[in-house]
Amino acid sequence: MLFNSFDFAIFLPIVFFLYWFIVNKNLKSQNLLIVVASYFFYGWWDWRFLFLIFFSTTVDYSVGWGLRGTTKDLTKKIYLWISILVNLGLLGFFKYYNFFLDNFISAFSFFGTAFHSDSLKIILPVGISFYTFQTMSYTIDIYRDKLEPTKDFISFAAFVSFFPQLVAGPIERASNLLPQILSKRKFDYELAMQGVYQILWGLFKKMIIADNAAELVNIIFASDSYTGSRLAVGAVLFAFQIYGDFSGYSDIAIGVSKLFGIKLMTNFSYPYFSRDMAEFWRRWHISLSTWFRDYLYIPLGGSHGGMAIKIRNTFIIFIVSGFWHGANWTFIIWGFLNALYFLPLLLFNKNRTNILIAASTSNFPSIKEVIQIITTFFFTVIAWVFFRSPSVFYAFDYLSRMFSKSLFTIPKLEHGLQNTNLILIVLFIGILVLVEWFHRRNEFVFEKLHLTNMYFQLGIIICFTALFFLFTGNQQDFIYFQF
Repeated sequence: MLFNSFDFAIFLPIVFFLYWFIVNKNLKSQNLLIVVASYFFYGWWDWRFLFLIFFSTTVDYSVGWGLRGTTKDLTKKIYLWISILVNLGLLGFFKYYNFFLDNFISAFSFFGTAFHSDSLKIILPVGISFYTFQTMSYTIDIYRDKLEPTKDFISFAAFVSFFPQLVAGPIERASNLLPQILSKRKFDYELAMQGVYQILWGLFKKMIIADNAAELVNIIFASDSYTGSRLAVGAVLFAFQIYGDFSGYSDIAIGVSKLFGIKLMTNFSYPYFSRDMAEFWRRWHISLSTWFRDYLYIPLGGSHGGMAIKIRNTFIIFIVSGFWHGANWTFIIWGFLNALYFLPLLLFNKNRTNILIAASTSNFPSIKEVIQIITTFFFTVIAWVFFRSPSVFYAFDYLSRMFSKSLFTIPKLEHGLQNTNLILIVLFIGILVLVEWFHRRNEFVFEKLHLTNMYFQLGIIICFTALFFLFTGNQQDFIYFQF
């Protein structure tokens, strides 16, 4: 069930009504409703996925209580590894089985040994990369004595399956989300209105920016005859497509959660205004970046030890992060590239230079900041080409054609591409950049809109509704649903 679908437009008001008007007197009933609604929402794609998420929920709930009931280090480690192996085993089988099998066969074929084995037709369960990481963080935090396990299975199931963020994050920590689920919730009008505006902005990024850009991006990336300037347009458009798509999903998920009195963590913080790659990764997919920091980078030694250890750990988390995104060498190269981008900052101890947002005390950036932002965006776009390409060979070919002499020609669009569509998309991207720039100090765009005049608020809602009717592109699945 897509956030930008007619089905969800019916589903959400029904759940909202039942949540606040029927079961609002009883916390257990509210949490049970969350579980039922979340399983219905998740099962809308394929009801078979429900067995998987229920199994993962049951295992980690049981492991949590097993960890609570023992003080022996060996027993605790056994429980922890049960959780890790079960979750990574499920993720590995459904997401990476065919990848490893195909590469195994290719490796032996290279040495002259032929293997013939058909890949299994495995359906990748939507959101499995997200909820397995979420449940693993629960058991790891209990193992580290940072969290007490909950006795309430229904509440824990609600934490794992909470439908707004179930299939594409943010990847929530139990320390943030679970206490909210276990606590009595009262309807907060201001919080709910913040949620409405955040949903509208998320839909704008998804339906107006991402879905329209996707139509041109798909055509450009499918061609092998376009000029360098046209390919550059495709690469830049994809950068805004994936940002509008993924950050749009996060905004909608966070906004919907606010309608139910629950606050999720911020997942994006204006990443394309970053002045270096370290800042970019503090602002892009924050829930995943911090997950790898806390559960992989720091256990490996983090920034302690010599420079060689720091470099090793940095490359590990970026490459693993790339592999997390998908079973394709393109994602691994994408992660490796980002590690290379990060390396000079690490070597010269500049990775914590830009902590505050650009132009934090003024409305406009300095010339130096403009150059830094453009440079960071340029390298990000190059990496996105690998992310978007079907193969590593195709990505290198795309870049070689893009950086040809034809890069400096006017990108006239034809063969199914219309200049009017491109101009319209560029216009909306310009609006996106300007609005986010002047709201960059806020947690999210329109954060303080609820403090303005009611008629102004109503006008904003009407304008967004009109935009959705007039300029929405062909409906596209959210990109991160495949991860």
